[in-house]
Amino acid sequence: MSKILIAEDDKFLSNAYRVKLAKEGFETKLVGSGSELLDTLKTYTPDLIILDLVMPNKDGFESLKEIKQHEDWKSIPVIIVSNLGQKGDIEQGVKLGAVGYFVKTDSQFKLSNLVQKIKQLTSGDLL
Repeated sequence: MSKILIAEDDKFLSNAYRVKLAKEGFETKLVGSGSELLDTLKTYTPDLIILDLVMPNKDGFESLKEIKQHEDWKSIPVIIVSNLGQKGDIEQGVKLGAVGYFVKTDSQFKLSNLVQKIKQLTSGDLL
């Protein structure tokens, strides 16, 4: 069973991810801030991270940068799911090492598309 670490400060949304991913057979762990994400990684090694960019304590960009610079964490795939949909935000996320970027406010965004991407990444298809 693949383990997914969800870093999202919106409780409704993080719970929606958790429920959907559990139905798909994933184990999930929820954190609500960038600093909590980094603390959790010290004792929990997920197969993939879902990362919001706008979070308290430490934003997603800073968290992603730290993850990708850390020897034990840099190989963990990170998918950004954010309200920040500007081209510059997306480019920065990819440049920092995200393997996927979904914009929550995009009318095309569906949880099923996110799950499909997670399945591809955790099955090794795109690694």
